[in-house]
Amino acid sequence: MGRLTRRAFALAALSAFTTTGATAAPRQGGHRASGEMRGMWLATVANRDWPSRTGLSAAAQRAELIAWLDLAVRNKLNAVFFQVRPTADALWPSSYEPWSQVLTGTQGKAPGWDPLGTAVTEAHARGLELHAWFNPYRVATHTDRTRLVASHPARKNPGWVVAYGGKLYYNPGLPAVRAFVQDAMMDAVKKYPVDAVHFDDYFYPYPVAGQTFDDEAAYDTYGGAFSTRAAWRRDNIDKLVLETAARIKSVRPGTQFGISPFGVWRNASSDSRGSDTRALQSYDDIHADTRKWVKEGWIDYVVPQLYWHIGNSAADYAKLVPWWAEVAQGSRTRLYLGEALYRAGDPAQAAAWQDAAELSRHLTLAKKYPQARGHVLFAAKDVKANRIGAMARVVADHYKQPAKPPA
Repeated sequence: MGRLTRRAFALAALSAFTTTGATAAPRQGGHRASGEMRGMWLATVANRDWPSRTGLSAAAQRAELIAWLDLAVRNKLNAVFFQVRPTADALWPSSYEPWSQVLTGTQGKAPGWDPLGTAVTEAHARGLELHAWFNPYRVATHTDRTRLVASHPARKNPGWVVAYGGKLYYNPGLPAVRAFVQDAMMDAVKKYPVDAVHFDDYFYPYPVAGQTFDDEAAYDTYGGAFSTRAAWRRDNIDKLVLETAARIKSVRPGTQFGISPFGVWRNASSDSRGSDTRALQSYDDIHADTRKWVKEGWIDYVVPQLYWHIGNSAADYAKLVPWWAEVAQGSRTRLYLGEALYRAGDPAQAAAWQDAAELSRHLTLAKKYPQARGHVLFAAKDVKANRIGAMARVVADHYKQPAKPPA
C-alpha cells in the first residue's frame, strides 16, 4: 500500500499550523457492546510482510501465509487485513488485472496457487475474519509504464493514468476509472466469502512539495458543477465510497466495508469541528471527507490510523481518540483504532515508543470510550518481532482471553 511510505510520512507530514480548538468531550455511560476487534494488517506491497521475497515456490508462499495466520491466533487476535491488491494487480486469479509481481517477481505470472482463496479458507478454519485489503488508485510505485505487463489496463488506457511523486495513479476524476477499479475489486468479492472489503488511506495521493497532480482535463470535462477543484475531488471519492458500498451489499450482503483513513480529518484551526491537532488533513490534502463517511453511515467500520504517541505535541493520541469517539457516536459505523506497533522499539522514533507499555496504555485509554470497539495493529512483521516486548505487553494486559469481533 505504499503503506510504508505513508506510515513513515505520518509524523513527517505534521505541519506547523497553530490550533486553538478543543477536542470533543467523550460520551460516557452505557454498556460496551459485545465483541472486540483485534486485528493486524498483513502488507504485501514491496513484500513488506508477505511473501518474504519474490520467487518463492507455491508451497513456501503458502506455508509463510499460514504461519502469519497462526501468529494471529497465538496472539489472540481475531482478524487479518490481507493486502490483496497493492498496486492495481491481484493476489487471486483476477478477471481484470494481472497477478501481482510480489509473488513471482514478474507481474502477470501465475504463482501456481490462489493466495486469497487460501487465506479465506485457512483464516476461517482458525476462527479469524479475513478482511480483503485493496488500494483503489495506485498503479505502480514507479513512473515507467513500460515496466507494467503489456496486458495491464493502465497500458491499454494510458489516459487513465497520472504520474505524480514518483508513482503512477489512476485518475479518480474519470468515471471510467471509478467503474473499473470497482469492477476489479468486486471480482474478488464475487469469488470469495471475504468478511470485509477494506480500503487503506490512499485516495488522491499525499501531497508532494512542488508537484501538481495533473487532472486539469478531467476537471474541465466533469467538474463544471463544482466551485473548486478540491470540492470536485472530494465528490469523486465520495462517489467511490458510496458506489462500492452499494455494490458490496448487492453481491454479498453480509460482507462489511471498512476504511482506514489518515488519523486527522481537519485541524480545529481550519474547522471548528476538527481535532485539536496540527497535522496534515485528509479532507484538504487527500480529498477524503472521512468524517462525513462515518456520520452518514456510508461504511460499516472506520479505522483511523492514530499513529502518534500519547502526548505528541502536534497529534496527541489522547486527544484523537475522544474526537473520533464523538464522530462515531450515534452512527451505524463502528470505530476501531489503528495502532502503530511498527514504531514500538524503533530507535528512530520518539522516546515514548521506547517504552514497552506505550501501546498498552493506548488500549487502556480507549476503554474509556464505548464507541471504540477494538484495535488494528500495523503490521504483521511487527507482531512477530515483538520489539521491546510491546506486543507481548498488549496481550498480557488486554488479550488474556480470546474474543470474537463485533457482530
